[in-house]
Parts: sequence; C-alpha cells; structure tokens
Amino acid sequence: MRERIVVLGAGYAGLAAARGIAERTHPGSAEVVLVNARDTFTERVRLHQVASGQHVRQRPIAELLGGAPVRFVAARVTGIDAERREVRLAPADGAAADGAAADGAAADGSLPYDTLVYALGSRADPGAVPGAAEHAYPVATAEDADRLRDRLAGLAAGDAVAVVGGGLTGIETATELAETRPELTVRLLTSGPFGAAFSARGRAHLRRSFDRLGIEVRDGVRVTAVSPDGAVLEG
Repeated sequence: MRERIVVLGAGYAGLAAARGIAERTHPGSAEVVLVNARDTFTERVRLHQVASGQHVRQRPIAELLGGAPVRFVAARVTGIDAERREVRLAPADGAAADGAAADGAAADGSLPYDTLVYALGSRADPGAVPGAAEHAYPVATAEDADRLRDRLAGLAAGDAVAVVGGGLTGIETATELAETRPELTVRLLTSGPFGAAFSARGRAHLRRSFDRLGIEVRDGVRVTAVSPDGAVLEG
C-alpha cells in the first residue's frame, strides 16, 4: 500500500514541501495530497498592495505545482485526529453545497494520512487588544486585505489611517498607502525604535522615504485599545 503524505496549507512552506516531497519520492511509493482552503496562491508579501487597491494577479495553485505529482484538495481544515491519523475537512467556501463532503475526503469529511505536514501558517490575533477585532483591519490573509481595501475605498481626502507595527509588513503597508493615496494622512505606530531591524544606513533611508511621503512616525508607543475614533496609546 502506498504511503499517503498529507500537506496542510499551500502557502510558501506548504507548496514547497508538497512539490519537494513529490519530486523526491520514488514514483508509486507515496501519494502526496495538498490541502488548502483557496485554489489560488496567497502572496502574503504583496497583501499590502492588494489592500491599497492595486491589482495583483491571482495564481492558481495547480499552476504553481508545475506538473508535480501532487493531488490538490480545495477544503478547509476543521480538525486533526492524531490517534486515528485523520484530518477533518469541510468544503472550501463556495465550493460545495451545505453538507457535502470536501473534494477528496470521505463522506464524513475525513482524510486519512500516514504522514502529516502542518503548514497552515499564522493569523493575526485582534482579540489581544481590546476593540481591535471590531475597529481594526489586519493584513494577514487575502480576505483581510480585501476588507481593508474596501474600507480604504470609502475614505476621503484628509482622513487618517494608522498603521500599527514597525516590522516589514507595517513599513510596506504605510508606504504603499502613502504612495497610492497621497490625499490621506498616514501614521505609523510602533512600540520599538523605528526601523530597529535595519542597519543605521537602512534606517536613514527609511526616514528619508517616510519624510518624502509625508508619513508621520510615532515610535516607542504601544496600542492598548482601539475605539471607533482611534487608537489608545501608552508611552
């Protein structure tokens, strides 16, 4: 009997794992199954561009598999039964009628495995800051970026946008918004020093770029709550 290797998540790690395993496994010795809730690849490093309203080409996962012998299943993972060595699946949003089994799973929604690769990635945790879940917009998933894009489309000249977080995602989001929507007031809030991960030369370049784009930077502050009117800061 062939070994079944199930890879959960078709992001950067999951896609590379599925392709790598399939290409390095002796033909016929194993079945590689890749499970993902979307049938298109989410380029997380470009979600800030989606949020700013730019068009980013959707790339089908089947295309990115490049002909590797991988069976793709579009489904949501709802649970893992390690004792029975099964993954519980539900149909991907809009992929099947209510009550139907996910493609590739048994009628009860189970997908057996011999080896499981968990590569479902990470999500934002808006519940960690009071009010963030109701009044803030993360940029962690394609759905997040779409919601933020729709919200930004309704803003008028002079409205303010606060980007919380001074890492690469925060920096890229702030600069992208300032470039594509120069009529908005863009602020970057970070708990640490601005550009802390960069060299002195890199920080100087960042500062010049932010000044040129008119982005206001407040470092050394922590967001303790979010209200309909703004962020509550400490520091």
